Amino acid sequence: MPPRRHTAERQVFSRIARRYDRVNRILSLGRDDDWRRRAIAHLPDGVVVDLGAGTGAANPDFGDRTIIAVDPAPEMLSLNPALRRVVGKGECLPLADGSVDGVFSAYVFRNLDSIARTLDEIARVLRPGGVAAIVDLGRPESRWKRTLHRIGSAIVLPVVGFFVGGFSEYRYLHRSLDSLPQPQDIYADAPLNVEKIWRMGPFGFVYGVVLKKPPASS
Repeated sequence: MPPRRHTAERQVFSRIARRYDRVNRILSLGRDDDWRRRAIAHLPDGVVVDLGAGTGAANPDFGDRTIIAVDPAPEMLSLNPALRRVVGKGECLPLADGSVDGVFSAYVFRNLDSIARTLDEIARVLRPGGVAAIVDLGRPESRWKRTLHRIGSAIVLPVVGFFVGGFSEYRYLHRSLDSLPQPQDIYADAPLNVEKIWRMGPFGFVYGVVLKKPPASS
C-alpha cells in the first residue's frame, strides 16, 4: 500500500507543479511565507535540507544557508532554482550520516509514506546538535473547530481546484488533512528532542514544530 500511495501523491504534485505555490498563497490568504519563516528562524547556519522543496518557495528565506533541495517529484524540482537539487523522499534521504546542520520541511509530513522512517532519516543525516523545523497542516484541536474546518475545506479546496484545473488534486488535499493525529502525538516518539510546538492560521490548522538532535556524548 505505501509505495502505491507515494506514487499517487507524486503524480498529484507533478500535475499541479506550476500552480502549486500560487494556490497556496491564495488558500493561506498570503500567510504561507510568514508560517515558513517562523520555522526557518529556528534553523542553524550551515547546510540545510529543504525536504519536499518543491519549486523552491522557501529559498529566499534561508538567507546565507546552503540549501539541498530534496523532492520526490522531478517536475516540481525542475522549477526550483536551488543549485543543489536531489530527487528523493524523506523515508530514504540520499545523504550521508551527520552531513547537514538543519532540515526544513513545509506542508509535506501529512503526505509521507512513513513519518517514523522519515524522522529516523532526519536524525541520521543531522549532525549532533542539528535542528529540524517542520510546518504542516492538520485539523484544529477542538472538536467544534475541527468540524467547521472539515466542512470548510471540503467546499473550498475542490472549488479552488476546479478553477485552477486541478479539481481531483485539491479534493485529495482535503482528504489528506484527516490522515494524521495531532502534532504532539506525531512527534512524541521521535528520535529527536521536541523543543517547541506552536499553532498558526485560522483555527490553528497550521502547526510548527522544532526538533533537535542531542549533542554527541563526550
